[in-house]
Amino acid sequence: MTPQENNAPPSIAVLVGSVRQSRVGRSIADWFVAHAARRNGLDLDLVDLAEVALPFADTPPGGNSASPISGRLAAADAFVVVTPEYNHSFPAALKNAIDWHYQEWVRKPVAFVSYGAGSGGIRAVEQLRLVFAEVQAATTRSGVVLRAPWERLDDNGRLVDDEPLRRAADATLSELTWWAEALRVARQVRP
Repeated sequence: MTPQENNAPPSIAVLVGSVRQSRVGRSIADWFVAHAARRNGLDLDLVDLAEVALPFADTPPGGNSASPISGRLAAADAFVVVTPEYNHSFPAALKNAIDWHYQEWVRKPVAFVSYGAGSGGIRAVEQLRLVFAEVQAATTRSGVVLRAPWERLDDNGRLVDDEPLRRAADATLSELTWWAEALRVARQVRP
């Protein structure tokens, strides 16, 4: 990697983990990407798993390079996973997407934007931390937690934020960006 590539803006893939037909995850991800785009020096890629064909069968151990999103994930320096909490856990489609890939996650940071009713999705995040550790990804401490986000949608289905939500997003982006830049150099120095 050249010094210019090391100084390139971090590339962050934002994954929408819910594929349900009636969902708020895409609205939350759209808000997060728009908020992150206000910062200078980030290259953002929104990956909506509802728009990606990843079958639940025929995925070999260690990932599958035939994935339609493996190139996008491999190009990312970091990830933001937007996840709901379903039955005290995270969606099966999200686990399937993680399992479809391996090398794409290795030694890269992952932050979370979680949502749900009372818990705001924190139980899903705690379980995802264990899964991402197994694929050698580093999860951040900071994250965004949204309780009952469907109550924050305007008439057009867009998430209406407030100062505490913006502060949480900024803290998450600051920490994620630091890790993205540090680990990008580390992956080059010690692959």
